[in-house]
Formats: sequence, C-alpha cells, structure tokens
Amino acid sequence: NKNAFGAKTPADALKGIGAAGAAESKDLLIEAPQIAENGGVVPIEITSNIPGTRSISVLIEKNPFPLAGQFEFKEGAVPFVKVNVKIGESSNVRVVAEAGGKYYVAVKEIKVTIGGCGG
Repeated sequence: NKNAFGAKTPADALKGIGAAGAAESKDLLIEAPQIAENGGVVPIEITSNIPGTRSISVLIEKNPFPLAGQFEFKEGAVPFVKVNVKIGESSNVRVVAEAGGKYYVAVKEIKVTIGGCGG
C-alpha cells in the first residue's frame, strides 16, 4: 500500500489503510515498554481479541513515516504480532485492527531516551 506507507502524517496513513474512523477497543492489547532506553529497537507485542480480525496495522505517530507495519491474517489464524520497531522520539503507538469490515484502535505512549530514527 504505497499511499499508506508513504504517508507523512498519522491521519494520512489511517486514510491510506481505510481506517480514518476507527473506534477505540479494549480488546486490542499492546504490550510494550513504557520507557524505551534505545529507540532503535523497541519490542511491541499486539494481540487482538476481536472476533474475525483480518489485519493489524502499527503506526508510530511521530516517526517520519508513521505506518511501521501491516499484517494480514487468514481465517482461523491467531491475530498476534510481535515486532521490533524504530521510534525516533517519545510517541504514541497506534494499533489498528480490521474485523468484519470495521476498524478498531488502541493507543499506548512510549517514551524514548535515545532516539532510533537519526536521534
């Protein structure tokens, strides 16, 4: 998805994946450190307990290109993702799940002491 991955703002990235009006969900879980000592490698685990989850997208709001990854799941697959991302500065991590033609979002703030994107 060239438009979504090339977007320079979180709003444009969300629009690119079709999730501009995502609803907040407590069934979308983000496991990540509150403080990352090195923004060059930040481990994030995402689990969706939303029935019928078809995809999970990860956005780092303050990165130069916010969309860090998009993962699709076949029917019956466990919607779980473990990924290491670069975070240039303290930022919200926004996770978007698509299930049943609707989009759901969860947000977690991660503070970075040493930037990973040229910082």
